[in-house]
Amino acid sequence: MAQRVQVSCINKREHYNPHERIINIGGVNPNGNRWKRSQPKAIESIEDGTYDFFVSVGGYTTDVIVARHEGHKYLKTKPDATGKDNLLNLPECPAI
Repeated sequence: MAQRVQVSCINKREHYNPHERIINIGGVNPNGNRWKRSQPKAIESIEDGTYDFFVSVGGYTTDVIVARHEGHKYLKTKPDATGKDNLLNLPECPAI
């Protein structure tokens, strides 16, 4: 069973295409230590069932999913009441 983990920050490159912007996702473990995972590793972790990532913003919680655009896999959130990709709106992760 996948471990459910909250994503609270991202690192993104300056790129106009939202399908290619995220480099890393990250957050804070229950023990207070920060974690960071590259987008390819996060995609692999979702697909192999290791992790089930989610985002909580403005009172809404939504899952992070793997999507495809022109054959390229990327991360995004499931649509919710905000109509935005909550993942791209997260703050930048600090260096670990």
